[in-house]
Amino acid sequence: MKAGKKDEDGQLMVMILGYVALALLVATVVIGISAVYLEHKRLLSLADGASLAAADSYTLGEVTTQGGSPSAVLNPARVRNVAADFVARSPASERFDSLAVAGATGTPDGSTAVVVLTAVVHPPVVNFLVPGGIPIEAASTARSRLTR
Repeated sequence: MKAGKKDEDGQLMVMILGYVALALLVATVVIGISAVYLEHKRLLSLADGASLAAADSYTLGEVTTQGGSPSAVLNPARVRNVAADFVARSPASERFDSLAVAGATGTPDGSTAVVVLTAVVHPPVVNFLVPGGIPIEAASTARSRLTR
């Protein structure tokens, strides 16, 4: 009996080391995914602010009547410039790597401002696996309403 028991010594340690390695791997993946998710939410918040600023970029000289009610007309170039200026002035823009206003930024219908921002996220711990980072994109729309 003693000889059989000696053959089994240390097998519990191998199993414990395997479970610890698996737990560390799962924790690392969860940390990486959470970092990308949180950075995307921050980028979306910045895009929301930029689209709101861009939606308010109309001038009173560009007000027309459509269907009997006044509406603001947006200029696609102005929407892009206002969004880029908002992003450049925002302190939140410093936390993103390769932050840019994408080419899809503008106004598809002349009354809705669409802002698309792109950035690169470098997740902690697993950064050596993706040295170039993970590209993310956030899009936001806003519309101005004129009321009396």
